[in-house]
Order: sequence, then structure tokens, then C-alpha cells
Amino acid sequence: MSHPDPTGPADPGGIAHRRMPMTGRDPREHGRVSTPLELLFDLTFVVAVGTAASQFAEMVAEGHPGKAVVAFALAMFAISVAWISFSWFASAFGTDDWLYRALTMVQMMGVVVFALGLPAMFHSVEEGGRLELRAMVIGYVVMRIAMVLQWWRAARESPSFHAVGTANIRWTVIAQAGWIVVGFAHLPLVAVFVAFVVLAVLELVLPVLTQGSAGGTPWHPHHVSERYGLFAIITLGEGVVGTVASSGDLLGGGDGTHWTGNAIAVVVAGVGLTFGMWWVYFATPFGDILVHRRGRGYLFGYGHIPLFMGIAAAGAGLHVAGLHLEHHTRIGEVAVVLSLALPVGVYLLMVYLLHTLLLSVADRFHLLLISLTLAVLAVAVLLSAAGVATAVCLLVVMLAPFVTVIGYETVGHRHQRRMLRDLTAG
Repeated sequence: MSHPDPTGPADPGGIAHRRMPMTGRDPREHGRVSTPLELLFDLTFVVAVGTAASQFAEMVAEGHPGKAVVAFALAMFAISVAWISFSWFASAFGTDDWLYRALTMVQMMGVVVFALGLPAMFHSVEEGGRLELRAMVIGYVVMRIAMVLQWWRAARESPSFHAVGTANIRWTVIAQAGWIVVGFAHLPLVAVFVAFVVLAVLELVLPVLTQGSAGGTPWHPHHVSERYGLFAIITLGEGVVGTVASSGDLLGGGDGTHWTGNAIAVVVAGVGLTFGMWWVYFATPFGDILVHRRGRGYLFGYGHIPLFMGIAAAGAGLHVAGLHLEHHTRIGEVAVVLSLALPVGVYLLMVYLLHTLLLSVADRFHLLLISLTLAVLAVAVLLSAAGVATAVCLLVVMLAPFVTVIGYETVGHRHQRRMLRDLTAG
């Protein structure tokens, strides 16, 4: 059933953003794009992702890579789940009326509070002992109060989605109660670990418990795809931030006019790597795939979490490289190169894996490309182990995504068109 676009022009009476019934959007709505409100909401996640990446880079540079990975994974998981929760709801029920906007503002406040709690969490992981999650949990409580109220509106104003709305309220409250216990109770470390695993699994299966299938709400395939693309760009921004942070102190003379070889290498590698990763992501028409594979919505949605982690960690890796070139790290050259090569490899593997799983088709040409990509990353690490300058190794890592870019632009695009034709015909 088609519904009018609630974000369309104001009514003839001139009452802008009046209260609109939250009856669900049309999943086939023509020209559906991200709203200015959604873009504003994303800005708070720029801060959260940036804080997590910066803390991760500093911990790695200090010689605590294992603890850094644990803290970063925890942070990015929480960030991604919060963003996913809002974005899928907005795609299905966004009205953009005054109440919807006000509740979104409350969620934004929660994201900022959450981001402010990230440094304390990273520090507690680095120091050991009690995990400091109180500020992060408070931020999540604020976000989820607003989210529960949004679901209450949907359950109340849309009879066809009443069961979905009440189920989301119930399970969201249960999950949040569990996080409050973990954040504020003095639990043994083993109990904290078990609780984390249980609650993380609950967060991932929550849509299944509430909707049963990916068609349980009227989300829009192209809108969801665009939203994920925008969040990928947000995380890719950490590559630019890492490049600037890395190259700033490498300028000779201190006045920004004397460029060293290392500074030039970091700028070229950072921008080139970020651009290549962007090119790879947007080579796949996720929106077109989701139109025909709506049942793979959960796979698409949550499968992006490790992909987002890889992108943000790559930006942090560039920061680590810059700190090393400035002699501000306690790790060796090989570890520095690995701090960039590993997340780039994770990101590229996830792009290929999502492409394969969403289309249910394995392409031998893809296996060739990913093998060559991993070979390039391995060469960068081996060169570092052989004593080659770190700046040169960064330039080699930069080449990794361009294996896919060249392969797609020459041959791969024909393979993809064939797969999409088969999907449409099927």
C-alpha cells in the first residue's frame, strides 16, 4: 500500500512540520533520499567515530595493540548499533514532523554523552581492572528513551505495525537494562565478559525477535543503501583526519612551508588510500541488490559493522604511522605497517564477502582480485620487515584497494552487470 510522503511540501494551509500520523513510509517511494535531519544526526557520529579512532591510535602507539583492539571493537560495535537502530527506523517511519525532530534531537544528545564517555572506557581497558562504562551507558539510555518513544508512536498510530512496535519497545528495554547492570554494577571480570557476549548477541538478534523477517517494517532499499554509503563516508573521513594528524608535524621548519619526504609520502598514501577505499565501496550497487534481495536486509545491515570498523581503524592506522614517523611511538616499524595493512585487509574482505552473500554468487575473478590485494598488503609488511622505510611501505599499502578498482573498471563491471541481470530475471 502506498502512503503519501510525509516529508513533502507543507500543506496548503501553510502549517509546516505539523504532527503527522506515523503510519509507515512507502518502501517503493520514488526519489527517496536522506533528509537534512538525518544528515544532521550523522554529525554526532562523526564525533563518536573520531574519538574512538583517536583513542585507538594512541593506545596502539603506546604499545598496547591487543587492548586497543578490544576497546575499539567495543566502541565501534556500540556506535554502529546505535546508528543502525535510528537509520532503519527512520527509513520505515520517518515523518520529519516537530515531535519526530524533537526526539531525534534527544538521541543526538545521547550520542554526544556516549562519545564523551569513550576516553574513560579506553583508559580503563588500558589500565586493567574495572571497565568504565557509566558515561557511555548513560548516553545509550538517553538515546534509547527517545527510540522507545519513537516506537511507541509507531505502535500507537499504525495498527498494522502495532505488534512490531511493542516488541521493539519490550526487547529494547530488556537489552538496555542489561547494559545498565554491566555499566554500574561491580561485577567480576568473567561475569562482565559473559554479559557482554550475551547482550551483544541480543542486540544483533533484536530485529529478528521483533520483526521476524527483514520485511517486517516498510524500509526503503535505496534509502537504506544511501544511508550506509553516507556512514561509510563518515568513517572514511577518519582517513583524511589521520592523514592531516600524521603529516602536520612532519613539515620541516615548523611553518608549514618545508615539506619532508615523509610528509609527502603520508599525504599521498593517506589521501590515495582513502580515495581507493571509497571507490571500492561505491562500485557495488547495494540499493539495486536490496530491491531484489529484501530478505537479506539483516545481513546487509549488520554485516557492515566489521566493514565500518575496518574503515575507521585504517584512519587510525594512518595516525599511528604519522606518530611513528615523528618518533612518538613505542612500537616497531612492522607493527606500524600492520596497524594500517590489517584494517585495510578487513575492510576489503568484508566488501567482497557482502557482495558474494547478498548476490548468492561466487565469482572466480573476485577470488583473483582479493588474492592480489592480500598479496600487496603482505608485500608492504615484508618490505617493512626487510628494513624498507615506513613511508615507502605506506605507499605500497595505498595500492591495495586499487587492485579492485582496476579489476572492476577493466573486467569486473561486466561480471557485476551479468550478476545483476540474473538477479533481476530471477
